[in-house]
Amino acid sequence: LAQGNLSQVQGPPRRCAYGQPGRAPLNPARSKPLPEMAEVPPAKRARTGGSVAADEKAALVARLLAAKDASGKTFDEIAKALGLTNAYTANLFFNQAQLKPDRVDMLKAAVPGISCEDLAAMQRAPMRSFDPAILQEPAVYRTYEAITHYGEAIKALINEQCGDGIMSAIDIFMDVGTTTGTHGEKRVVITMNGKFLPHTQQVAADNTAPAPRS
Repeated sequence: LAQGNLSQVQGPPRRCAYGQPGRAPLNPARSKPLPEMAEVPPAKRARTGGSVAADEKAALVARLLAAKDASGKTFDEIAKALGLTNAYTANLFFNQAQLKPDRVDMLKAAVPGISCEDLAAMQRAPMRSFDPAILQEPAVYRTYEAITHYGEAIKALINEQCGDGIMSAIDIFMDVGTTTGTHGEKRVVITMNGKFLPHTQQVAADNTAPAPRS
């Protein structure tokens, strides 16, 4: 069909139950069926001890990743469409970040296979967690190893440059990219741009809710 005739086949844009407009995939017949709970790998189902909530989260993640695969887009491409960092965008698909209302239509346009129900679930505050077994995955373990190996040096440099405090893991921009080394090899670049949070001196007079004394 010519591009101009697509509207005759698709019909008007579909609206999600929560009121956000969304358009169905151009060819739903080609979309892979989204996984049910029984199809979710046991390792994902055990994220927080095999609870019902953990099973639901694992099933949601499986459906979101299946919709991403069906879209044919990379996390970088989806991130560009959303105007977000690629790490935050990937975390949305792992239900480790909250989808804000101003990005719902953008995500639906970029990944049309995501259902209205799952878009609504992505807008709720997620239960952020991780499976300890993820540290057995080499890509994750080596990143963890780099942070711990350089931990004391990182702390010393933060203290020298910013003072006594920490880097926020909440007010942070995380971006993953690549560069080319001097010998032509591909190299991984991970940027963590976190707000500095100083440790506060606990002045008793400033404590608006002191603990009761018996």
